[in-house]
Amino acid sequence: MVKRKNSLARRRWNSFCRNRRGFISLVLFSLLLCGSLLAEVLSNDKPFLVKYDGNYYFPVFRVYPETLFGGDFDSETDYRDEYILERLRVGDNFVIFPLNPHSYDSINLALDQPVPSPPSRENFLGTDDRGRDVLARLLYGFRLSVLFGFALTAVGTLFGILAGAVQGYFGGRTDMFCQRFIEIWGAMPELYLLIIFASIFKPSVLLLLLLLSLFGWMGLSDYVRAEFLKGRNMEYVKAAKALGVGNMTIMYRHLLPNGMTPVITFLPFRMSGSILALTSLDFLGLGVPPSTPSLGELLAQGKANIDAWWLSLSTFFVLVGTLVLLIFIGEALREAFDPRKQ
Repeated sequence: MVKRKNSLARRRWNSFCRNRRGFISLVLFSLLLCGSLLAEVLSNDKPFLVKYDGNYYFPVFRVYPETLFGGDFDSETDYRDEYILERLRVGDNFVIFPLNPHSYDSINLALDQPVPSPPSRENFLGTDDRGRDVLARLLYGFRLSVLFGFALTAVGTLFGILAGAVQGYFGGRTDMFCQRFIEIWGAMPELYLLIIFASIFKPSVLLLLLLLSLFGWMGLSDYVRAEFLKGRNMEYVKAAKALGVGNMTIMYRHLLPNGMTPVITFLPFRMSGSILALTSLDFLGLGVPPSTPSLGELLAQGKANIDAWWLSLSTFFVLVGTLVLLIFIGEALREAFDPRKQ
């Protein structure tokens, strides 16, 4: 039985790899995700490595006081200060900054033109309307969007599987009551609820995840319900019931593996929808707090500053590229799990 499952999984993986567009999209998306997870190392206004008086320091991972490097204050060191930089580069001392020496919240005070400023050697993609580096905010915003998409997809998938499994397996009155509840719950104005809660509570990623999760499970539950309705009348399920196997065991061991095909194939599409939902709410000002790096906030800045083409254009390419990669991955998964092509 284990060999048969491994053989099926291997055939599906080989089928996915034969779809070159989907496989290349998976590789590119994985590289982008890994790069965003290392955002503090790739884009930061703190040095990655400092050698001072024969000792090595890693300001990216630890806070050091200014007095440690010959400064006058016990507060955190400002590594962009000319006096501190001069001391860190004297003699055998050296300092190594990340590839992009800007963080998502650092303001470039040395600009010689009004903000938002166009791309330059110091800011590769320019700055926003507050003088913050656009490339850094894109990198951190992409990470936030992807991780939020993962979390919202995971929570919605879990609740969707539970609701669909209960409806499909037990059927009858249980299915009827659950369907009526879904119809009533789905008719509630989601956007109005978000506006109300945003005005009552302090905006946060956790609150936004909770509110969107309340409605994000209903679409998937219909597919799982259909698979369980179809599978509960199969001969092997009737045989398991005749042998006294419990309902939870039948649902988990027998019906759930066969009903996971629509769940897996729809995961990339659900994740792209989650990223788009977060971006849309941030664009409307109903998403994460203003100081948080966000793709939607950059799009809103691009709308408010039409002449600053680098704001909207760079964010557009990042957002559309991410959604296209996820769609290609979803299409390859759908073909790999298609039973007609096994």
